[in-house]
Amino acid sequence: MGHVSKRLYSSASKLAVSTSQLKQFPPKEAILRPDSGKPNFFDPESWATLQPPPTSALTAFAHRIGLANVLSSADVVRRVCTHKSFVNLHAKYYPSSPTPPTNANLATLGNALMGLFASEHLHAAYPHLPTRVLKAAVSAHVGPLTCASVAQEMGAVPLLRWHRQPMTPMSPALLHSDALASIPRAITALVYQEISLQSARKFVQSFFLSRQVDLRSMIKFRDPKRALIETVEKFGHERPKSRLLKETGRYSNSPVFVVGIFSGQDKLGEGFGSSLKMAEYRAAEDSLHRLYLTRTPNHLLQVPSSTFPSKQGNIFKTGAEAPYTPGLLGEAEILYASSGRSNIVAPKRPTLEEIEARREGLDV
Repeated sequence: MGHVSKRLYSSASKLAVSTSQLKQFPPKEAILRPDSGKPNFFDPESWATLQPPPTSALTAFAHRIGLANVLSSADVVRRVCTHKSFVNLHAKYYPSSPTPPTNANLATLGNALMGLFASEHLHAAYPHLPTRVLKAAVSAHVGPLTCASVAQEMGAVPLLRWHRQPMTPMSPALLHSDALASIPRAITALVYQEISLQSARKFVQSFFLSRQVDLRSMIKFRDPKRALIETVEKFGHERPKSRLLKETGRYSNSPVFVVGIFSGQDKLGEGFGSSLKMAEYRAAEDSLHRLYLTRTPNHLLQVPSSTFPSKQGNIFKTGAEAPYTPGLLGEAEILYASSGRSNIVAPKRPTLEEIEARREGLDV
């Protein structure tokens, strides 16, 4: 077996190309005739990328993810796994052949649906979550890297048809993960089109929103003690106070202090550290985490999209609306001004000394 044949078999095996379904293997472009006198510029990787995946692999993929009723034919699965960047490569080698259908429109619709489902789910589950953290949580659940990871777990990597594109002044470079992320988005749009909005939401819930994401690491505070004082004052509770709960080894090389923060009789949080300041810092941070990460119980969790009827067709005309009880809204975040381009000026934040002086009735 020659070098070109070995590269052909290697590329075909990596990209799930079944040689038994090909009319000729190796292809005539890969065969170099000694009497031709022409150089051979055959590229095995490009040739293998242009070959369609076998029908058996497409059917197995549809059954593996439990959507054989939606991905009913191999052509539908092939369209779902074909990125729009593949069109340029196909037109370069086969200019007279018809353009293969891609998942561009489906991926755009699916991306909007996944963003909707993730936003309403996280907002209903964590009503006190800040806006920036909510955006980061949505990206962590249904962002490009997560979609690419889910597609890899589905086994869609050998079925993907795409072509790498360099960065241009109008668009960033297209990477393999970006093309792979289009497959779950296209599947979400197909479920919505073929079945219903409720089925699409269940699909996203099963594959994306059921994953555990560490939201605590996304919430960072520059001064948690001050943020806690302002937050407690906003809710109308007593001013938080720090209390030393436990300590050991105060006069040793490795002391440990445990500090709790209380608002009246209510304990807000607890933290430990090798110094009192560190323990107080962690206790204030823990208190804020307990507030912002307050989760609505699953049996009380309702989202607005659950009111739409579970039927195929126009969601605004078919069927009756399901009952919906909105959850409690968290404290709204009010943003003053917009980079200095509005007429609203942000009020000056008082210092801790000014807050203390006001509480004691002194003029500042």
